[in-house]
Amino acid sequence: MERTCVIVPSVQEIVKQPLTTVPDRYVRPRDDRPIISTITPLPQLPVIDLSKLLSQDINLKEPELHNLHYACKEWGFFQLINHGVSSSLMEHVKMGVKEFYNLPFEEKRKFSQREGEVEGYGQAFVMSEEQKLDWADMFFMITLPPHLRKPHLFPKLPLPFRDHLETYSTVLKNLAIKIIDFMANALNVDTKEIRELFGEASQSTRINYYPPCPQPELVTGLNSHSDGGGLTILLQGNEVEGLQIKKDGFWIPVKPLPNAFIINLGDMLEMITNGIYRSIDHRATVNLKMERFSIATFYSPGKEGTVCPAPSLVTPNTPAVFKKISVKDYYMGYLGRELRGKSFLDSLRIQNEDEKDT
Repeated sequence: MERTCVIVPSVQEIVKQPLTTVPDRYVRPRDDRPIISTITPLPQLPVIDLSKLLSQDINLKEPELHNLHYACKEWGFFQLINHGVSSSLMEHVKMGVKEFYNLPFEEKRKFSQREGEVEGYGQAFVMSEEQKLDWADMFFMITLPPHLRKPHLFPKLPLPFRDHLETYSTVLKNLAIKIIDFMANALNVDTKEIRELFGEASQSTRINYYPPCPQPELVTGLNSHSDGGGLTILLQGNEVEGLQIKKDGFWIPVKPLPNAFIINLGDMLEMITNGIYRSIDHRATVNLKMERFSIATFYSPGKEGTVCPAPSLVTPNTPAVFKKISVKDYYMGYLGRELRGKSFLDSLRIQNEDEKDT
């Protein structure tokens, strides 16, 4: 994953100085600031129970498949409960993330992004010195398959965090496969067809840290965007909320359920489902007094593959909505621009004749 991003300062280090105002580079334009929706009552994400999907009882499974279809089609996000991942493993990973960000800066800097690479400790999608920055630090790396790991990143993580993340990565890979298989079931598509489009799938992890901010109303922790990959499984690192999703033109804050994962579809899955399921704009806000952690795990088609609508979802009545593109070219395009909405996915849409005439 090559990139030409600009290296930026650590926000965690910036806040160690006594700040009363936010540096200008982090202040968002007025129409880009995190105003929370005023609609009441606030809608909440759909909740999907994996134990029902796995049930042999058709009276439990079928309604939950219907719920999954609705969540993917209308929301692009849902919370997953009864997912089978041990709470102790989740807690170990959270603790490892907190301990990593508590390391001295000189220790964290050993994991810094290198020239031309998106992986490492730092920030992504920064294309110019003039661009507004997110109030966050992140550590992004490929976790699976093991042979794609950068030798100076995952293998150098402190123990026991490295071992816990190793186990967690494998468990979440298996969970992602189950979820995507059920999405195929809900679409009446053969699971083999979707699995073939993922090929030797890759998994990457983004560990986010959002420091407290003296003027949280002026900044964003992570700018509005849709995820570029296949499926994202988000683990909330502590009790501080911050995730918001855009639904029907409004920004809705997400209240994570205890021991649940927040699942969302990336642009690649929107392409594979020929636009039936959607990736959704979301962003992160920050807190005046509290830090926030989150761990996002992305499961995506392998880099040797091609992204395109599943053949069985392309018919004379439902023509392909997206162009075919190699995974390598896809990432070149996605990582080669500022993170903003669904701008890259929109560039891959196929215009029909009616649209061309307008």
